[in-house]
Amino acid sequence: MIMNDTAQLPQAPEVIQTEVGMLQNFCELLYCPTTREAAVVDPAFEVDRLLRLAREHHLAIKHILITHTHHDHIEGVADMVAATGAAVFVHPHEAPKIKAMASQVVLLSDRMDVAIGACGVRALETFGHTPGGTCFLADGYIVTGDVLFVGGCGRTDFPGGSTAALWQSLNRLMGLPEETVVYPGHNYGSTPTSTMGREILENPYLRAADYEAFRSLRERVRKA
Repeated sequence: MIMNDTAQLPQAPEVIQTEVGMLQNFCELLYCPTTREAAVVDPAFEVDRLLRLAREHHLAIKHILITHTHHDHIEGVADMVAATGAAVFVHPHEAPKIKAMASQVVLLSDRMDVAIGACGVRALETFGHTPGGTCFLADGYIVTGDVLFVGGCGRTDFPGGSTAALWQSLNRLMGLPEETVVYPGHNYGSTPTSTMGREILENPYLRAADYEAFRSLRERVRKA
């Protein structure tokens, strides 16, 4: 039976997207508008600015969500934990790097819902860029880390990368509703966000006719 990733999704948190650091990283604050509880995705750099942004919006950061554990996505985890006491959610394949940074580590599984106040997101296993890559799906949007960019996708030549697994992950994302907003892990595209429909039409990696065409393109171009 084919699972429907969007079935019975929790109410979607609100999103604040901000660019941090010198590597064009995007971080997201996902928050419940009722309780003001929040999660921060991939706190890598400028943790003080992320904390200030949370204070300005009267948010209490309770969770840290990790898409993958490349250094440019977890550099600020220890500082964020120290400042907030937040629990860190990460896939088991990538948990060892996180366990040294946090006392509360929650292991994600595929299609696991993570509550953020009265709202929530769903973890989707999207391997390929890294062995435990995870996207966070909400009702109407998805935070993709380095799996999918605006106009691009993640590299597979780093340790633990797999071009075949990334192709499977991208095909999974292509099954989402076309109006699903994409929040990528880096500001590499022509716009900060996109939609799955736009990416299916315009992203050369998603337009590949088959795996061999994708593999040829992905292994020729090196970025992220």
